[in-house]
Amino acid sequence: MKVLVATQKPFAPAAVASIRQVIEDAGYEMILLEKYASAEDLTKAAADADAIIIRSDVVDAKVLEAAKNLKIVVRAGAGYDNVDLATAKEHGVVVQNTPGQNSNAVAELVFGMTVIAIRNMYDGTSGTELRGKTLGIQAFGQVGRNVARIAKGFDMVVSALDPFCPDEVIAEAGVNPVKTVNDLYLNNQFVSIHIPATPETKGSIGYDLIRLMPAGGVLINTARKEVIDEAGLMRALEERTDLKYVADVKPDNADELKAKFGHRVFFTPKKMGAQTAEANINAGIAAARQIVAYLRDGENRYQVNR
Repeated sequence: MKVLVATQKPFAPAAVASIRQVIEDAGYEMILLEKYASAEDLTKAAADADAIIIRSDVVDAKVLEAAKNLKIVVRAGAGYDNVDLATAKEHGVVVQNTPGQNSNAVAELVFGMTVIAIRNMYDGTSGTELRGKTLGIQAFGQVGRNVARIAKGFDMVVSALDPFCPDEVIAEAGVNPVKTVNDLYLNNQFVSIHIPATPETKGSIGYDLIRLMPAGGVLINTARKEVIDEAGLMRALEERTDLKYVADVKPDNADELKAKFGHRVFFTPKKMGAQTAEANINAGIAAARQIVAYLRDGENRYQVNR
């Protein structure tokens, strides 16, 4: 059995070594494809693979058609919108993710970017503090829960909105459950976005929501750029000169936003949420173990295309 590890944005060397050990200890062969130049390289490498581990790499219909032996794809991370789930299902290919493995890394980045924003990019002017401020978390999954935990260390007042998470679970974490998205934005000086990009959520955060934020509001996005209505964001920032936007997902209109709003916006040069040695190792090992468990025992606990 061949397991292809295909990462245009490579795992840390220690993570690669750990992945290889898990795969080879199971008696499988590992093929490594890093920093490849084009989608064609991935398609060719996948042709004789029985399993694939990816990060943000795109496994589309073309890859799935070429990979005649493919049985499973594991996305080392939580999001999986870079995999064509429907085509994978048609071909009998199981798709899994590794929820929770990158969550602390992403949560810490939320506060790294937030502090940069409220300290005015360290430009020498007076900023503000997080202590006593209100934070709204949009989606209370693994990342959202870690954001809440860290926020309490800053002595923030935390609320969360998640229609798929019972209010009592949110309350048990010392977080105030919120019933509507309007309330989340209206009543929190900081809002951290953790929703997936789905047909229902794409473009759902725009002018009407952002303009509700209190004075000095900061919107933080470590989820997906597609959930933001970029034209609406632009309009809100134009009308509300007190608002700021920071993101780990560079918007399509990033250059225009930077030109218009300067230090009021900040974007990482590439998606950095999971870019820590610890997250690399955690997610990589989890992906490798899940592949072994599926190939050996049919274990599909984390399957996302049932």
